[in-house]
Parts: sequence; structure tokens; C-alpha cells
Amino acid sequence: MERKDKNYNKKKISKYKDRPKKPKIVESEFIRLNRYIAASGVCSRRQADEFIQKGLVSVNGVVVTDYGTKVGKKDEVKYKGRVIKGEKTIYIIMNKPKDYITSLTDPQGRSTVMDLFKGKVKERIYPVGRLDRNTTGVLLFTNDGDLTTKLTHPKKRVKKIYVVTVDKPVTQSDMIKITEGIQLEDGFISADAIYYYNDREKNIVAVEIHSGRNRIVRRIFEHLDYSVKTLDRVEFAGLNKKNLKRGQWRFLELKEIGFIKMLAGK
Repeated sequence: MERKDKNYNKKKISKYKDRPKKPKIVESEFIRLNRYIAASGVCSRRQADEFIQKGLVSVNGVVVTDYGTKVGKKDEVKYKGRVIKGEKTIYIIMNKPKDYITSLTDPQGRSTVMDLFKGKVKERIYPVGRLDRNTTGVLLFTNDGDLTTKLTHPKKRVKKIYVVTVDKPVTQSDMIKITEGIQLEDGFISADAIYYYNDREKNIVAVEIHSGRNRIVRRIFEHLDYSVKTLDRVEFAGLNKKNLKRGQWRFLELKEIGFIKMLAGK
């Protein structure tokens, strides 16, 4: 028979709340050394293997050259004498604002993209690739060194889309030149696609390109005698800045993380 006594129910609920919590189950207390190094943001796993082989990594004061070595949270891991931390892997997307340097620090004291994370992200993260100071838009951050290496490697041909505003209408003939390719001082370059961003303004175009060469979009248009007024990256590796105002950022969702890892072949 069900008891109706109110004090009994209260006592029972209180007893349930006071029960000790079950321990959190983790996948493993120890991970492979190359994975630990990659998670610190130093490099990719493959590069970590090379560093281990060269004797550049030590664990608890002892140089380690065995790829199969596993380490835990309490172990002290050093690369070239500097302590590194194998942190939780995180992935962040930012809508980069203008006048911020894509760098960890700046010797001239200018604002960097890392300033936008101060006091909000405890992990040591790095930007994946670069956007110059006057370029805005999608910028990915992570402490996953392996993913960073793959997404920035030319053979992966990771697509980027930029919206470019120039000082005069872009002609059809110049758009054809950009897709067929032009010769710059550091080599041949071509865009994957180019089109007018809207039907009204012919001086605003969208450019799809996979090259990660320095200031490549600006240099393409400057080579054809256009002056770039604004440059905004609206997509990188399938990620966009939807619902993010300039300077805002957010953690990637699980499905987004899965997508970029699939894209990188990780």
C-alpha cells in the first residue's frame, strides 16, 4: 500500500539526494605520447612521432624515443625543454573583426585575435591559418595540432569563400582571367569560382579559392589594377559565421567537428 505520510516522502527524497555520486567514467587515464603532444597544439601526431624519434621529447625528466609510450595527467612532458600540457581538445569559430592581428602576440603591441578570448578560454588555442589585419570573417581556432596541419596543407584543397568589395565594377574579362589563372610574383594562381555577390553592385564579388598563400585574394585584384576596399571571409572548410557579430565566437557543435575532421581525413 502506498504511504501518504508527507514526512516520509521528504525524508526519502533527502536520502536520495545525499547518496554519493557515481564516479565519472573516462575513456582512459593514459594516452599515447604523440596524441598528448598534438593536443597541446605543438604539432600534428605525425610530426610528434618525428620529434620523439629525434629525442626532443622527455617524460618526467627522461628522454623518450618509444612511440608506444603512454602518459597521464600527472606526468611532466617537455618538448625542447619546455613543459607542454595535453589539454582537452576544443574547436572555436570566430567572426574576426577588422584591425586585429592573426597572431598569438604582437611585438608592436597591436590588438590580436587572442585578446578576444582573455579570461574566457583556459586552453591554449591557436588560429588555423591566417587573415590579415584588415580582413574580416571566419577564423577557426583549436588546440588540435593534427587537424590544423591537415586543414592548412595545400593537398587538402580546403575551400574558402571571400566577399570582395573593390573600387570599380569587376569586368567579365577579368573574372575569366581570375578563374583561368594569372601569374603573380610567387607563382601561378587561379580561383575555383568567381561571381557577382548580388545583381545590383558589380564591384562586389564572391571568390571561391583553396590556396592559403599570404594575402592571395588581395594580390589577385591588385594585380588586375583594382583597389580592395573590404575583404570578408564568409566560409572556411564548410563553416560560416551565421549569427556571429564581428568579434563574437562560439564553440563548434559536434556535427561541425565531425565534418571538418572528415574533410581533413582525420
